Amino acid sequence: MSKQRESVLPIAAACCPPLAVAPLSGEQAADLAPMFKALGDPVRLRLMSMIASTDEVCVCDLTDAFDLSGPTISHHLRVLREAGLVDSERRATWVWYRARPQALKQLAGLLDIATPAAV
Repeated sequence: MSKQRESVLPIAAACCPPLAVAPLSGEQAADLAPMFKALGDPVRLRLMSMIASTDEVCVCDLTDAFDLSGPTISHHLRVLREAGLVDSERRATWVWYRARPQALKQLAGLLDIATPAAV
């Protein structure tokens, strides 16, 4: 059985401090930009929300939720996968998708605006 579990971009355990704490380096910004770019499209943002709101979801259920062709949905899912936001696994005819919690935590941590405790 073929499994498509690897994303193109690895997710670092602790990439960077929140934006409100310290500015990103050029390398950090370049590493994170593909995730934000992937979520910048309304279809991909909606797909991500559908995938993240459940343990895993079949591509057949995702395709039926949109008025788009199957190849178009597959393209958007590939962008999410290559950005490191989702993992996929082929099971017989269908591909199943699940969110990568570490990637979402990384983005959430970066966007955290809570001020650090005073020294």
